[in-house]
Amino acid sequence: MYQRILVPVDDSATSALALAEACKLAKEVGAAVRLVHVVDLAQFGWGGAEFLDAAELQGSIKQAGEQVLAASRSKVEAQGLAAESAILESWGDRIASVIVEDANKWGADLLVMGTHGLGGLMHLLMGSVAEGVLKQADVPVLLVRNPTAD
Repeated sequence: MYQRILVPVDDSATSALALAEACKLAKEVGAAVRLVHVVDLAQFGWGGAEFLDAAELQGSIKQAGEQVLAASRSKVEAQGLAAESAILESWGDRIASVIVEDANKWGADLLVMGTHGLGGLMHLLMGSVAEGVLKQADVPVLLVRNPTAD
């Protein structure tokens, strides 16, 4: 059964549902949990603008990611589980690739993540991190959809 469950998290309700599902499964099988949060720093890597300090903005983004991880760790610990966590940095890479690469390095045997279930034009415009992970992962991926998401 699964022994190493990787859970990408953000601050959405959909991510919280996926985390809750991962915790249930981890408790049931005694699996280790790793929480990751990806920050895309490339979009703020340029200088040029007099009113914007790119390095300061990148630091703020990482700090916000750490807060997301801390809140997620608290939810895991409330379930009687422990979790390791990491901020993953993307520099214009596809976020799905960053997640899959970390899962491979850590030796995950399951990924659990939320999906917003966007379709049509919104999917075309925004893409899907979940879809990218599903296409690239060499291990099973459990997608948790938020039934109340638009």
